[in-house]
Amino acid sequence: MDLQSQEVIKRLAEEHGREGVIVILGAPDPESAEIAAETVVLGDPTYAGALAEAQLGLDVYHVLEQPIRELIPDDVWEREIGVMGDVLDGEAIAAAVGGMRDQKPAA
Repeated sequence: MDLQSQEVIKRLAEEHGREGVIVILGAPDPESAEIAAETVVLGDPTYAGALAEAQLGLDVYHVLEQPIRELIPDDVWEREIGVMGDVLDGEAIAAAVGGMRDQKPAA
């Protein structure tokens, strides 16, 4: 997750409260999805960005996870995700993001 995105997420969490922000990821592999999820849940593991040592505990999902997929109209899905939804390892990505979501600090 780039530094600018971290700053935006931190600002939105401060403005809307942590309960008012859900992060939807689009990372193409389990490793990058897990790092991005860790960043918004437990803080930036690289200690480089605005979320270094900031345990926001935000809800985080990947766009390929079924609860998110169900919210996206079919025409939008085909236009924006398309074949990538078929070729990426959605189950492994969902497991990686879900594992970080499970580590969310208690409110």
